Amino acid sequence: MTDFDYYLAQFVDIHGRAKAKLVPAKHRDMIFGAGAGFAGFAIAGMGMEPHGQEFMAVGDATSIRPVAWMPGVASVTCEGHVLGSPHPLDSRVIAKKAIAAFKQATGLEFFTGLEPEFFLLKPLPNGDYEVATGSESLDKPCYDFRHLSSVSGFLTELRTALELAEIDVYQIDHEDANGQFEVNFTYAEALRTADNLIFFRMAASAIARKHGMLCSFMPKPFAERSGSGLHMHMSAGASLAENAFEDASDPRGLRLSPLAYHFLGGLIAHASGLTALAAPCVNSYKRLVSRGSRSGATWAPVNIAYGDNNRTAFVRAPGGRLELRVPDSSANPYLLTAAVIYAGLDGIACEIEPGEPCNENLYLFNADQLVTRGIKRLPTTLPNALQALASDEILTRELGEKFIEEFLRIKRGECDEFLLDVSPAEFKRYVDFV
Repeated sequence: MTDFDYYLAQFVDIHGRAKAKLVPAKHRDMIFGAGAGFAGFAIAGMGMEPHGQEFMAVGDATSIRPVAWMPGVASVTCEGHVLGSPHPLDSRVIAKKAIAAFKQATGLEFFTGLEPEFFLLKPLPNGDYEVATGSESLDKPCYDFRHLSSVSGFLTELRTALELAEIDVYQIDHEDANGQFEVNFTYAEALRTADNLIFFRMAASAIARKHGMLCSFMPKPFAERSGSGLHMHMSAGASLAENAFEDASDPRGLRLSPLAYHFLGGLIAHASGLTALAAPCVNSYKRLVSRGSRSGATWAPVNIAYGDNNRTAFVRAPGGRLELRVPDSSANPYLLTAAVIYAGLDGIACEIEPGEPCNENLYLFNADQLVTRGIKRLPTTLPNALQALASDEILTRELGEKFIEEFLRIKRGECDEFLLDVSPAEFKRYVDFV
């Protein structure tokens, strides 16, 4: 504790962006007492007014970790309190409530793994960006050694920073798009995984700037390339060593237990509303398409189905656990975790069956084939996903009506902003149309 000069009292807004105050070490106790004070109206998504009470960031004493790129500084993960009570619109408070509900309903812990993908970009003098790995001409650049090597300084410094913060990185790779990478860290209890993801974003962004780059978590920065996902692996058990989602006797051959199938049934039943929280940007829906990537695959779901090792499906079942493939790199991990849990718990409570798996390339299915198989489409725009969320009584009730109202207000505002914007592509297409 005494090795640090400052502590970052850090939390996230509704978008999952890190917010913080720097607290000198001699005043660190305030973080774990009443908390560090913030003007709530200045924080997106807290539903507070300029004349309201203080938003107090109260630290989790188990979350202290060194910030390698800020020598002498430690990060403390906090959650918001107002008038001495957890604030119901704070993302981490929402996630903790959902995790507790899962434990109460099942007697089990909920475990997750998140796989962040991101782009490394280099700023240009005209304000544009290009991929930081230089000239990438391959149609299939995934796993390419040359481009992995070209940013090895950034990647190794990032890995060191994460390891110092006790985030165990087990593999790093160049992904499917030019300038795109993925860093994988080990599976953990769901709240810890969400905390780790936020710290990862903080580290990646700061260290990239140090190397003269932008680490972008935009879901789809390049039209002709695949977008950045945040694939979410899920299981449950009394401990990490015990997987209640796995059953070797599964007659479907996916090694899933009845509990896992009912949880999956809930994910499928609430897929459309869930997508608003998993893919929360206007740009997110440029990623959720079946065609357009030069590599030959977008790797993102467009249909609400599940399969064995089927990376075209909404949920993949990789050997005894579930992988939700709809989340993208812009998702708030706390809100994503809470929404997934509540959807899954509804599936467990109502014993919702997910139907039969689809182990075919869903990108090739036409409308008639989808109808015949009873497969529905995911929302194709953020407004459609928001409407589905607004209509989802379970997610609205469990996440909180006030939170849903605030989320919808902010996200519908984003949609309205883009409706007013005239893109260069629109201008070029229609300026001399008639």
